This record gives sequence, structure tokens and C-alpha cells, in this order.
Amino acid sequence: MAYHHILTEFKQGLGTITLNRPPVNVLNIAMMEEINDALKGWLGKKDLKVVLFNAKGKCFSAGVDVGEHMGDLAPKMITAFHLMFRLMDKLGIPTVSSVYSSCLGGGCELAVFSDLVIAGEGAKFGQPEIQVGVFPPIAAHIMPRIMGRKAAMDLILSGRIISAAEALQMGLINKVVKDQDLEKETESFLKPYLGLSAEVLRQTKKAIAAGLHDDLEASLVPIEEIYLGKLMKTHDAQEGLKAFLEKRKPVWKDE
Repeated sequence: MAYHHILTEFKQGLGTITLNRPPVNVLNIAMMEEINDALKGWLGKKDLKVVLFNAKGKCFSAGVDVGEHMGDLAPKMITAFHLMFRLMDKLGIPTVSSVYSSCLGGGCELAVFSDLVIAGEGAKFGQPEIQVGVFPPIAAHIMPRIMGRKAAMDLILSGRIISAAEALQMGLINKVVKDQDLEKETESFLKPYLGLSAEVLRQTKKAIAAGLHDDLEASLVPIEEIYLGKLMKTHDAQEGLKAFLEKRKPVWKDE
């Protein structure tokens, strides 16, 4: 199927979703719905072994469309955004992100929610949402699990941007390679998984999750309730988002 904002391919056990919304792959609702449609199409595909997220353009992704956080669009945006992760979880097979340049906000969440991440040395990771008055729900779920509570608190509460080298040191990603070698290195990185049984991969991933007692729904539902039911009703969340769109400094009221 032809999409406007992504490219897809399935070949020899590898399903690839390429972010392709120039110039910086900002994730809007339409793009998320395309990703969700592609993921839904692969549900139950017995020979699917790995899903790879990569990108075209200036960077992996600069994040979610801030304008779609506003007003009546916010619940629709969160529903479409979180469905990507629910479908990634439901597929039950390893997911991989190949990242270069900016990987921020919702783009960072998409990358680090993946089971495995390979990045070019020039990649930058971060969750700057708090600086515009909101927080990253998926990062709140996954980051403490993969890098520990204190490191996750640091990144999410500060909104600071880190290098690929620091992300590797913190356990946020798996491998850093030269930027010019990322495509070739990604192929090599994927090769061992593509030589394995799809069903054994599924059962092994399920066992790892069970060992961690890592139930996405039990964690994500209360996070969503805080985001939509509490945070988005505050003055400061609305002020931060408006200030970002108006390219000005927010005026916080702490309420």
C-alpha cells in the first residue's frame, strides 16, 4: 500500500517502516495513522521476525506535532500515538530503530521503545517536552525500565539533549557507529536476528517481558489518565504549548 508520510517494505522476515515526512519527520496524526495501519497489516504474520524503524531526510524525527497537542486534538493525538506502541507490543517480535541526527520528543520515544537501537555517532536524543509544559508518556513508562529510575528522572525532568555516546553509556541504546556507515552497520546488526525462528523470537521476547513483569497496559493507562485528565487541564500545559507555537518564552503560573 502507498502512504504519504512513510515507506514500507517486507522482505525475508524484515518489516521496515521508513519515516518520510520532510524535512524533519515531525509525527502528526496522519503519519501516526499510517504507521499504525502498516503495523496492523503485519499482525499475525508468522514469518515476520523483526520490525525496523528508520528514516529519510535531515533527521530520524524531531518529535510529535506540537499543534496537535492543543484543544480537542489532544485526545486523538494521544490515542494515535500510543496505538503505535500498543501495536509494537502486540506484534510480539523484536523491534529495532536505526537513528541519526535529531531524535527528540515523540521520535525519541519511538526509537527507545524499540527493543534495540543502533545510532550514528552524531545522533542526539532527548525528551524536551517538559520545557513546553507537558511530559512524554511513553518515556515515563519505558525509560525507568531500561536505564534506571535516576537516569530517567534526569532526562525526563530536565528535558536535556544527550549525545549518542552518552545514550550508549546510560543504556538507552545498544550501539553507536560512524554516521556514514549507519545503513551498512544496521544491516549487519539485524543479520543475526533474521537468521532465527520467528516463533522462537516471539516466545523469547514474551519470556523476557514476563520476567520483568512488564505489562504495558497496566503501566500506560494511568499515565494516560494523568496526561489527559490532569496535565492537559492545567494552565501551564496550555501556556507552554501556546508559547512554543508562538515562538516566545512561556509565562508559568505554577497551576
